[in-house]
Amino acid sequence: MPKRVLLGALLACGLTASALAQEPRTGGVINAVIQPEPPGLMLAQVQNGPTQMVSGNIFEGLLRYSPKLEPLPELAESWSVSEDAKTYTFKLKKGVTWHDGKPFTAADVLFSMEMLKQTHARARTNLAQVDKIETPDEYTVVFTLKQPFGPFLGIFEVGSMPMVPKHLYEGTDWKTNPYNNAPVGTGPFMFKEWQKGSFIRLVKNPNYHEKGKPYLDEIYWQIIPDAAARSVAYETGKVDVLPGGSVENFDVPRLSKLKDTCVTGAGWEFFSPLAWLWLNNRQGPLADKRVRQAIMYAIDRDFAKDVIWNGLGKVATGPSASTIRFYTDDVPKYPYDPAKAKALLKEAGYKGEKIRLLPLAYGETWQRWGEAVKQNLQDVGMNIETIATDVAGGNQKIGDWDYDIAFTYLYQYGDPALGVGRNYISSNIAKGQVFNNVEGYSNPEIDKLFADGATATPDSKRKDEKAQKILVEDVPVAWMLELQFPTITRCKVKNLITTGIGVNDGFKDAWLDK
Repeated sequence: MPKRVLLGALLACGLTASALAQEPRTGGVINAVIQPEPPGLMLAQVQNGPTQMVSGNIFEGLLRYSPKLEPLPELAESWSVSEDAKTYTFKLKKGVTWHDGKPFTAADVLFSMEMLKQTHARARTNLAQVDKIETPDEYTVVFTLKQPFGPFLGIFEVGSMPMVPKHLYEGTDWKTNPYNNAPVGTGPFMFKEWQKGSFIRLVKNPNYHEKGKPYLDEIYWQIIPDAAARSVAYETGKVDVLPGGSVENFDVPRLSKLKDTCVTGAGWEFFSPLAWLWLNNRQGPLADKRVRQAIMYAIDRDFAKDVIWNGLGKVATGPSASTIRFYTDDVPKYPYDPAKAKALLKEAGYKGEKIRLLPLAYGETWQRWGEAVKQNLQDVGMNIETIATDVAGGNQKIGDWDYDIAFTYLYQYGDPALGVGRNYISSNIAKGQVFNNVEGYSNPEIDKLFADGATATPDSKRKDEKAQKILVEDVPVAWMLELQFPTITRCKVKNLITTGIGVNDGFKDAWLDK
């Protein structure tokens, strides 16, 4: 791009030539809101959004990803792919240490892979494509696949494949390991303290492997349960960063207009968050596809988008967000149609059996959405009982399949083989875990379509819209909205959003223009 055109484009984005010339400054403390309080910080075992946001700055993956989802070096400094697209060789960065000073080596990568197969639903699905992992030396890791897997280089993001210290976890009970409460990573920030209900404090890693980084001294993740108080904390200067989703949608327009405030929708490209209702397919009325279809017709999703989410979203058409690869909207449609819902319930023989609805404990917006959905379902004759719980309790109930309908939103990870299929393939039904196929949907044809789509080469052969059409007909879950989460910051906070996962790994590049 000619220099003149580039400068014009940057100025159009509100940047000045002097700002472009600024060098990052060292020092300072950032206060950021985390909402809700994470249920845990051990990223290999807990994958909730708030956990990924905090712990993505403690742990690291082999790779990072640009806003265009291109792989970038992190713990792996380089990689190569064999001609048959089945062997991936990663060269690890030398001189990397864990926060306790022990060296990071290929042995840690090998151990992490084995642990994640058992503790991380998404990683388990991705690693199912791997035939063997070898470590010919301390700084080389070789993955040999069973067959080509198109999106393989997309699985190494910190939330999807966090590296775990072998020397602290090998031979222990992973679930009760004390380091779950004081995580040790290789990242730019180290865990310092967690005052439950108040704050999580991270401090600068003085031995970080990227020279000169991080620039900040500390991050305080402020835990503020009340939605109005979170907004006031920003208005009064107590906090500098409001990550996407940390304030209620109706407050976003007002806060965005405050002096010295910057707003961006960037940093969610890798995730493309999609909200839906888990529907327990195993038993009771929801085991009948017609009842699940009735739920789709009964819910006014446009009302949710326009009123509850203040326009920050898009009505979902099915299992894939419109922003990820191979998406199609050529699927059965479910407009808001209470009469159609009632007819389907009658056809299915629904007789008013109690159905338990589990809202998401992520703040007032989600509570209001739970109330709206409950009213929609009651309006068509369904007997709905709301079950209130906190985040950890909700995870427990969903993982134990102790629910009928439950709110959630999940990330798409840019490719159906990474972020979509995991929720519908029968091999990913595992009790005790969340964010896998917890609805219990099982369809051999879907299993085959996702398996074939993941391994087909070239990419042009991976585009198969049949799976999306079958799923939308079967309604294993009730798709709601593609969500949008603007990040609000003081304009003095520089360079926070640099990758496709934004705040989740952005603090190593962030600095304060004091």
